[in-house]
Amino acid sequence: MSYCYYEKKLRLSSETALPISDLIIRRGIGVFESIRTYGGKPFALARHLERLQTSAENAGILHAGALQQKIAQAIGDVFANGALPFEETLINPYITGGDDNVEGTYPNPRFFVAFSALPAPEDDLDLTGIALEPTDVARPHPGVKSVNYLFGNIPRIGVRGVMETLYCPGGEITESATSNFFLVKDGALVTAPADRVLQGITRQIVFEIAREAGLPIEERVVRTYEIEEAEEAFITGSIKEIVSVVRIGGTRIRDGSPGPVTKKLRELFHQAIPKYQ
Repeated sequence: MSYCYYEKKLRLSSETALPISDLIIRRGIGVFESIRTYGGKPFALARHLERLQTSAENAGILHAGALQQKIAQAIGDVFANGALPFEETLINPYITGGDDNVEGTYPNPRFFVAFSALPAPEDDLDLTGIALEPTDVARPHPGVKSVNYLFGNIPRIGVRGVMETLYCPGGEITESATSNFFLVKDGALVTAPADRVLQGITRQIVFEIAREAGLPIEERVVRTYEIEEAEEAFITGSIKEIVSVVRIGGTRIRDGSPGPVTKKLRELFHQAIPKYQ
């Protein structure tokens, strides 16, 4: 069961409908965020909504600032009213392209916010780690968190045992389909610079807690040949948090098991959660 706030009402998602004329349906023009709760409180809400506004503006969707304020109010009202039955909640605010395209801009957007139960973490993921499937393409327009995930999914169609696609255009590792990517090399956290990737909220927080812990960070593009030299690798995301990567394509990272740096960052992240609520 999930719920949707749309047109000033919270109702079951199954009872909510957008007009088929909306360009989010017809052309995939829309942006969104994934926000989770801890202890029933939204995590890093302001940062997520700021990124949502930036995504909309970069996509040519007009009035994004006003919509961001309405979305913040809607989320606040829903939680203040205690209307949700979930122990922990996944919050997905969307801004659509609306019905009109005027010289590449979308002057009449809509918004809605979906609320559902937060997916349970996969068993033993901390102990086993995950695999990624590399592809020699780039994520289009990383400054926009678009609803269109099709092209990030295509490279892993039929590939078993992988969580996500890893973008490696021209041998440069940028990010994975729904997460930011980090390599641990010579004791430093290495990750692509902000202008090459979607600036993940968890990515930002990892930077902050790593610096507080004295862990060096290098913002540069990782080359694919460095996978074999890596001590560890991990991805970050709002729902996944921090997850070890133990294999990329056919290449195993070190001994194929999660490493101590990733484990330490997970511990620091969980300790820091109250600071971001």
